[in-house]
Amino acid sequence: MSGSRAKTRGWTIDRVCRYISFMTMRFSPFVFLIAVLLFAVPARAQDAAKPFTFQDCDACPLMTLVQPGTFTMGSDEAKKYEGPAHPVTIKRPFAIGVHEVTFDEWKACVEAGRCGGALPDDHDWGRENRPVINVTWADAVEYTQWLSKLTGQTYRLPSEAEWEYAARAGTDGNYWWGDEVGKGKANCRDCGETISHQTEPVDSFEPNPWGLYNVHGNVWEWVADCWNPSHKGAPADGSPRIDGDCNSRVVRSGSWYYFSKNLASAWRFKNDARVRSYGIGFRVVRDVPH
Repeated sequence: MSGSRAKTRGWTIDRVCRYISFMTMRFSPFVFLIAVLLFAVPARAQDAAKPFTFQDCDACPLMTLVQPGTFTMGSDEAKKYEGPAHPVTIKRPFAIGVHEVTFDEWKACVEAGRCGGALPDDHDWGRENRPVINVTWADAVEYTQWLSKLTGQTYRLPSEAEWEYAARAGTDGNYWWGDEVGKGKANCRDCGETISHQTEPVDSFEPNPWGLYNVHGNVWEWVADCWNPSHKGAPADGSPRIDGDCNSRVVRSGSWYYFSKNLASAWRFKNDARVRSYGIGFRVVRDVPH
């Protein structure tokens, strides 16, 4: 199924945007304010509302709408690459994948003659609803380009700032549930009583307050940014960094193979953009028309 109308539990995302635009042109500023209050919920209040989810096609990732807001990105604690902590303002809403992109979703791209023409190795862990792995950064970008052409919308990798903003979901601890990793909340080397030694289905564990699953652990996630060893000089508007070492790209989230300290919301690392790894996947962002 192609086309640009997103299926939602209620209004389409495009209808929401058109409605607010109509209110702006047709009615008074007071009525427009009501429209904004209805649909542009501040980020801090978003966790109190039911996530607004949609799909642009049957084979497309399930997306959730993220509202604008300001947050503190990074950390000034004694971590090598996380500082300096700095304010970032996301000025426009965007949609982000509820889950990491799955093998089934990748398969649709392969069957369309894109994405390398073959499914990546799953290491006999299973495909279907598990995160696609063994994809390079360029592979992930190709998938977003295929989605964009299929749907008529703009899909892309999240910026590092967008990723952290959505992962934190209005929280400021090490993890969205608090400062301690606990047990049974994520897939990592010391996150449970036993070590999984593999990926888990993308809907494993509880989602964060904005409805995103596995923002801590399971697989590292490619983001758009070139690697820089600190946040010095980082954009304050949430856009990706395109300066620095662009042969290496930022990865976020940690993975099943790593310890819980690597799963923290502010933790960041790099990987050679050409590498295919059993510990790296990604999730997508979709721009929201305005």
